[in-house]
Amino acid sequence: MTVRKPYYERPSSTWWLKRWPYRFFMLREISSVFIAGYGVLLVVLAMQVYRGPSHLADYVNFLDSPVMFVVHAVVLVFALLHTITFFNLTPKAMVVRIGEKKLSAVMMVTPIYVAWLVVSALVALLFLL
Repeated sequence: MTVRKPYYERPSSTWWLKRWPYRFFMLREISSVFIAGYGVLLVVLAMQVYRGPSHLADYVNFLDSPVMFVVHAVVLVFALLHTITFFNLTPKAMVVRIGEKKLSAVMMVTPIYVAWLVVSALVALLFLL
């Protein structure tokens, strides 16, 4: 007797283009590639610091180009998208109960955003002063 496997229709390679939630999911996932690429830029920066002032100056000139300005802007947008969606998933991933009551999503997410803004302001002040 032959065992038959159920027939599964193979999804098309553009399945994610059919609905907005799927497109948003893919956009969020692709954002991690840009974040990783930016991490490579930072590692190369550290290597240039190690190699000496002349190498560092050349790399800083490269980073100062208009193309790299656009790259930095795109990576910033993707980093914001990734961060905001990650923070908004916190109440879904972690249920906090106080006694019999469940802590609301707003009460869980608000301190995260406040901490993010405070740390961002401190880092901005550090670099601007």
